[in-house]
Amino acid sequence: MSRKVVLFVILALALTAALAACAPPPAPTSPAPAESEQAVATEAPAETPKEEAKSDTVLPPLDPPEKVRVAYVPIMKFATMYVAADRGLFEKYGLDVELERVKSGTEAIAFLTNNTVDVGGIAIVTSLWNGWSQGLPLRIIAPGALEPFENSPTKLVVRKDLMDSGKVKDVADLKGLKVALAGGPGSGGEYLLSKALERGNLTIRDVETVKLGNADMPAAFENASVDAALLGSPYADQVINAGHGVAIATDLTPGLMTVAFVGSDNFVNNRREVAQRFVLALTEAARMMQGDDYLSDANIAAYLKYVNSTEEAIRNGRRVIYDPDMKIPVEGLADVERVHRENGRTEYTEPVDLTTVVDPSFTEKAIELLGPYEK
Repeated sequence: MSRKVVLFVILALALTAALAACAPPPAPTSPAPAESEQAVATEAPAETPKEEAKSDTVLPPLDPPEKVRVAYVPIMKFATMYVAADRGLFEKYGLDVELERVKSGTEAIAFLTNNTVDVGGIAIVTSLWNGWSQGLPLRIIAPGALEPFENSPTKLVVRKDLMDSGKVKDVADLKGLKVALAGGPGSGGEYLLSKALERGNLTIRDVETVKLGNADMPAAFENASVDAALLGSPYADQVINAGHGVAIATDLTPGLMTVAFVGSDNFVNNRREVAQRFVLALTEAARMMQGDDYLSDANIAAYLKYVNSTEEAIRNGRRVIYDPDMKIPVEGLADVERVHRENGRTEYTEPVDLTTVVDPSFTEKAIELLGPYEK
């Protein structure tokens, strides 16, 4: 084991020890607001009986049931897990799944590294890439939600007066201008901005980036303190509808996976029969969330049990996309790694071997057992 790997594991163990005193309890009925989701606080719905899982069990349930501990950030991008838990799919395959909220993926990574949880529902961030480059033995075993394939709410918006004057006609004209984004170096926001700038053959080094909270973006456009910004819902529409901005680049990363279910070394390598059933339950859940079924009463109840939102917000908001075949989009993942590396946000310079990052065997086996999804 290299010295870098040893140092990484020691740091992870130290972080885990520091967190142990406040290790996340089982998810309460009314969870705290998620950091990454725009959600309206509400009381959790009354307990409802779990819907009986379908009888078409393609793998025998484990007997006795196997315990699976999951640390997750409570956002809608992990809703396949909420449906699997609340609608009896985990139980169907002999899994006793314990869902534990964490405030950030950093906590989950520490627990995963120390094998104190089996699965993490987390964003794919630069700290993970740095860890994988040093031999971190965690593997992506299933995708979370995907970015919209079209009509994405995330847009690169430029000030309308700059467009009207002709100073900015396309993305290439942003060179040297001040561009705001909510995330810092190595963040998902920076990746999305980089993808937008690529359309004008620019990089983040060609613009002056400014870190600014999403809620502060409309005022920044109104007082002309920024020239452009990467904006998501509802702020992009707010700026555009107020007449202060114009979308100059949209649908930046169709179908991109920015969050995933990541398995610990022990779970992936020593408990493969358990991991297979966990992914199989997620896949069946994804299929129960397609089309109009996305907003079925049973699914709504599952969502509200694990995220802090309201039924109205979920029904009226943009639907989150879940692949019913749970394919891990490796090409998109490779592009995320490339951009962060080329932006100088990683501690290494050579591409990471994605075979050390992704284990697609569980999703592939799930589709072999269930067959391809038929619309």
